[in-house]
Amino acid sequence: MADLRTTIGALQLKNPVMTASGTFGYGLEFADFVDLSRLGGIIVKGTTLEPRQGNAYPRMAETAQGMLNCVGLQNKGVDYFCQSIYPQLRGLGTAVLVNVSGNSPENYAECARRIAALDDIPAIELNISCPNVKQGGMAFGVTPEGAASVVKAVRAAYPKTLIVKLSPNVTSIADIARAVEAEGADAVSLINTLMGMAIDAERRRPVLSIGTGGLSGPAVKPVALRMVWQVFDAVKIPIVGLGGIMNATDAIEFILAGATAIEIGTANFIDPAVTEKVVEGIEAYLERHHFGSIRELIGAAHCG
Repeated sequence: MADLRTTIGALQLKNPVMTASGTFGYGLEFADFVDLSRLGGIIVKGTTLEPRQGNAYPRMAETAQGMLNCVGLQNKGVDYFCQSIYPQLRGLGTAVLVNVSGNSPENYAECARRIAALDDIPAIELNISCPNVKQGGMAFGVTPEGAASVVKAVRAAYPKTLIVKLSPNVTSIADIARAVEAEGADAVSLINTLMGMAIDAERRRPVLSIGTGGLSGPAVKPVALRMVWQVFDAVKIPIVGLGGIMNATDAIEFILAGATAIEIGTANFIDPAVTEKVVEGIEAYLERHHFGSIRELIGAAHCG
């Protein structure tokens, strides 16, 4: 049997397959379809300091080779998570991570501080694609300075493994990755969704309630793969790759491009059991090609 174990900072995963935030709920909703203990990790839905109602409906739409969403980080807040959800997540047999969002560096940091007190949450994923309310709504993650400001604040408040999720809606994702690495990020995950929209030709109106939304699914995979490739050459910290991964072959491509682990998102809506199938597919690939460990594949496409 090939060794599927991989490491992100101090976080040790039994295999490189994790679920992407916002596509797997709190993991408990998928327990009837997937043996959660077979997964490397679960990243639960976006959590904020205060409860959020999210955007008005409709906030999801199918597109060719993907989907759009403008859910708007609907959640009941970090205190609800700590008191009501966290007790149910203990003992799942897999790493449980929390995706943290906010609207100011201080807001992010306080949310992360409360999660740090939870013994069985070994890491957080920081969503820096959120709007900066102090600078007119521009996302923190679109400038090195904005990204660095959030990571610096959170790093001071959060002692465990810190993964920073990067936005693809930037000029140079390598510059953003270097900025968060410099402020103490243990890893980066990429990519978050690309901005897009859909229009109902009969109604002559946008399909989504706020007009635009995040595009995910197979359509974004070539962009995500290219960005993982570029960031691998730009930073020394591990990379978690995501964006349009639908099967084990897709996952292996991201690992070859430089990802230490991967996340599966939109595919969960199509096949609730896809994550477990990807774990099995990666294992079969390693055995078929006579690799002893998944670590031999990380960034291997850069060689030669």
